[in-house]
Amino acid sequence: MSETTYPLFCPVAMAAEMIEPRWTMLVLCELWSGSSRFSQIQRGVPGMSPGLLAKRLRDLETKGLVIKTGASGKEHSEYFTTPLADELEPVVRQLGEWAHRNIHSEVSLERLDARMLMWNIRRKINRLELPPGQCVIQFTLDDPPNVTVNYWLVFKPGIEPDLCYSDQGFSVDLFIVSSLRALTSAWMGHTSFDSEIAAGNISLIGHAIMARSLTKWLITSSYAGICQADRNSASGQIAAE
Repeated sequence: MSETTYPLFCPVAMAAEMIEPRWTMLVLCELWSGSSRFSQIQRGVPGMSPGLLAKRLRDLETKGLVIKTGASGKEHSEYFTTPLADELEPVVRQLGEWAHRNIHSEVSLERLDARMLMWNIRRKINRLELPPGQCVIQFTLDDPPNVTVNYWLVFKPGIEPDLCYSDQGFSVDLFIVSSLRALTSAWMGHTSFDSEIAAGNISLIGHAIMARSLTKWLITSSYAGICQADRNSASGQIAAE
């Protein structure tokens, strides 16, 4: 048997065949998170080239995991997961939880992506905890040895938050200046926003109320609770000893 041939009578091998190759699960995760347009999916997986993303979407269609609707052009068609794919969602979620719990944070924080982080932060904002009306937050992220990058989250009443990669001339209410590592670590729950702010790794400048209520409107990753639960468990064990 060739090294590249799976024994497809094995259910695990058949499952692996469905969710391989590389990037497939990340594309599915982006679809489960609400992205449906090609451009939206691409923003959620910025490491993929447009050609590779198009190929993976075609593969997912062929496997019956994704359906494509609308016009034939990339910008006008939409992609949605099928019930077959949705059965996989809790399984993929458990894989992520296992990795977050067992792979050391130093390893997980080695290869960071500012665009992917900001795209995910964009959909984890509690708008009810921000001032009414238009609100703009600028993130300035330092990622040595790369150049410092800026992102703008723009909130307007009645529409989805917009993530801008260039200055649109809006008046900024709050500036968040941070290293990419510190912001990623706090958002993922490896550390906390309070500890990173206290250490001087994250600075907030501008709207005082927004700065004080950071942890109310900036919701951490859904995986962050796993780290917190592990820390609480460890503290309880030490106290018991």
